[in-house]
Amino acid sequence: MQDLLFPLLAGIIGYLIGSLSFAVIISRLMGLSDPRSYGSGNPGATNVLRSGNKLAAVLTLLFDALKGYVAVLLVLLFGARFGLGEGSAALVGLTAFLGHLWPLFFRFKGGKGVATAAGVIMALNPLLGVATLATWAIIAYFSRYSSLAALVSAAFAPVYQMMIWGSGPIVGVLIVIGLLLVWRHAENIKKLLKGTESRLGQKAGSAVPPPDSSKKHPHGLGPQAHGHSHKHPKKKGN
Repeated sequence: MQDLLFPLLAGIIGYLIGSLSFAVIISRLMGLSDPRSYGSGNPGATNVLRSGNKLAAVLTLLFDALKGYVAVLLVLLFGARFGLGEGSAALVGLTAFLGHLWPLFFRFKGGKGVATAAGVIMALNPLLGVATLATWAIIAYFSRYSSLAALVSAAFAPVYQMMIWGSGPIVGVLIVIGLLLVWRHAENIKKLLKGTESRLGQKAGSAVPPPDSSKKHPHGLGPQAHGHSHKHPKKKGN
């Protein structure tokens, strides 16, 4: 019974850790708009950057990666006494990633998971993590497409693991994570094929105030910034 109970509990804890959407948390703490309400609507570091606050974006990236790293590291450090090995660590990494995609605490509206996946890989196999990050950096440098770099890195991660360190539960988890990353980047893939994807350093959009902050025109449906667009007839004197 314990052979199933402890891995299950570890997986649930990993999911809960992954459910901490730091893009939303940090934005709230720093008095910024909810990243789900502007730009791409994606609660991730790239969209937070569109708020114009670079520190918030860096902190989001760091903590999103750390939650994946810490979830796996806890199993590696303390799991042995509960019979949790490499397979359980890989499972927890997957559930932390799933928590980022569908966070329990934020109505299951999560990000794309690139930073969290990087943290998971770095904890499972630091050398694989370095190789994957190097792949991302090379593709990003030459293409200037962050999304393309993420997709290529996700595709190569299980290949690196299998060719250098052999097959095992980590390979299976990396394949699942890779497929989910491709799915979450479906819109980016369409834009890449059309040539409309935003490049690194290119401003793709900016944060906007919530919809309820705009006022409706008294004689129409849309907001008017500078008064009426039509003239009223003058009243004749008596």
